[in-house]
Order: sequence, then C-alpha cells, then structure tokens
Amino acid sequence: MRVLITGASGYVGRAVVRQLLNDGHVPRLLVHSTKINAPEGAELVRGDLLDRSSLALATANTDAVIHLAALVRVRESFEQPLRYYEVNVGGTLNVLNVLAAAHGHVESPPRLVFASTAGVYGAPERQPIGEDHPRVPQNPYASSKLAAEDAVAWAAKAGQVGAATLRIFNAAGALLPHGDTDDSRLITRTIGAAAGRIEGVDVFGDGSAVRDFVHVEDIARAAVLALENCRVGEHDVFNVGATPASVREVIDTVHRVTGREPAARQHPAHPGEVRELRADTTRLRKVLGWQPERSALEDLVRDQWEFERTR
Repeated sequence: MRVLITGASGYVGRAVVRQLLNDGHVPRLLVHSTKINAPEGAELVRGDLLDRSSLALATANTDAVIHLAALVRVRESFEQPLRYYEVNVGGTLNVLNVLAAAHGHVESPPRLVFASTAGVYGAPERQPIGEDHPRVPQNPYASSKLAAEDAVAWAAKAGQVGAATLRIFNAAGALLPHGDTDDSRLITRTIGAAAGRIEGVDVFGDGSAVRDFVHVEDIARAAVLALENCRVGEHDVFNVGATPASVREVIDTVHRVTGREPAARQHPAHPGEVRELRADTTRLRKVLGWQPERSALEDLVRDQWEFERTR
C-alpha cells in the first residue's frame, strides 16, 4: 500500500515509517519542508494538516493514511484549549474530508489509522482498562482526541473509510539514531537526570503511581497491523500498552541500567492523581496477533539511554 503519514518526522512517526518500509509498503511523509531527508523507499509530500487543499494533493493516489500529527502536551492544552481543538479535531476532520472526497474516485475506500491516547479514559473505574471503559477525559488534550475519535468512527460507519483507533498509553524507548526528546515523559526525564542533563525527576508522593509503557517500535508494529486489518464501514479500537511500572521502579531501573543514580525531587502527592493506569491489550493481541517485543522496562530504559548518550 502507498500510505500517507501525518506527523511522519515525529517520535512515533519515524518508527512507523521504518515499519512500513520493513513490511513492504510505500510511506509518503507529509512534511512542511522538503528539506527533510526521506529514508530510501519513502516519498516526501509537502502539505499542512490545517490546509485542506494541500492535504488533498498529498493524499492523491494513496491507499491509506496513518494520522499521527497532533498537539500532545496536557499542561499546555489547559492554556491553549482552542488551539488543541483546532489542530487535533480540525486536522482530523480535514483528513476525513479529503478521504471522503477521494472515495468517489476509487473502487475501494481508503483506510485510516488514528493515533489517540489512553487519556480519553480519564480516572478509570477499573484496572486493567479495556476499550469498552467509559471515556471521561479530564483535560482539553484528551477531550480533543475523544472528539476526533468520534469523527473517525462516524466516517467509518458512513462507509467513507475503514478505520482503526489506537489508544496509546506511554510511548518510550528509542530506535537509533532517533529517540524520545520530550523530557515531560517519565523515562526520558529520568534518564536525562541520570545523565546530568536536567536537574532531576519529580516524584509525587511515595513513587508508587503506576503507568503503562510501550516501546515506540511496538507501537509502530501495532499501527501497521491495524492498517492491514481495516475494513470499510468498520471502526475498531485497540489499547496499546505493554509494561506497567511505578515511578519508583522506573527510577530504580534507570539507576541499574546506567550505573548512575538520577536525582529525585520529592513533592507531596497530587490529590487528584490517578494512582494506576494499566492497559488491557487482549483485543490487540487476539484480533491483530500483536505481541510486544521490545517493551520490557530494562529494554525501554537501555534504548533511551543509548540515545541519550548521542545527544
């Protein structure tokens, strides 16, 4: 398949492009500037998620879209909620509109994989979290992703696309020469603290809060499997997680793998913090045959540490 990737130059996007190439597909990278170097076998197309005309040109003669581009910072979303809706919802609507328009000119409607977030679940009532859990987002970022999810689902029901939504938990790890540069993420920040590049990692309460981590390469494999499984008129949803670990376990693992103890700054526990977030990935495993291959906590830390040493 010829597949357009929005957000192709981002952290997850680079891994998805590599996986598409490995699986024999032709990635088309949606970029603002053609000065970016494309991997061998991939194509560059210039366009803007918020410019429907350029997006229509970019999607011409494509079989599918993997839609990764988004604004993703929770704290920033409280300060700029309208901007988050403009990009995350408006951009998704533009993708759906150009795919719907293309539907009339091709025999088979296109496929769409949409990257969402586990944040749509809010403060879950039960653990692990299944895809049927109520969606009660608690910030503008997650709310914008929920709205985009619904638009994708209705477009699929109308027969305009075959679609899948991936509710990604905590992306981590690295695929050299690229890795995570977002120091707001726990593993990346803890490794940065171990390297002495940043002042320290913040620990709220006793460090027992649990989050679910998954290697960026395992996310990419899930995205391509979901793409290949899309059926016109259907919208499927998959949780993408792999390794639950507490903040304290992450700090201890970074210390063990790197041989350096990351500086930790202790703070009182957030009164509203969700204590545990664990992904139920039964559907992803059964329907798509997915298994995490690189998401053990030590592997996640080791890969990101190798990237950190190149920064």
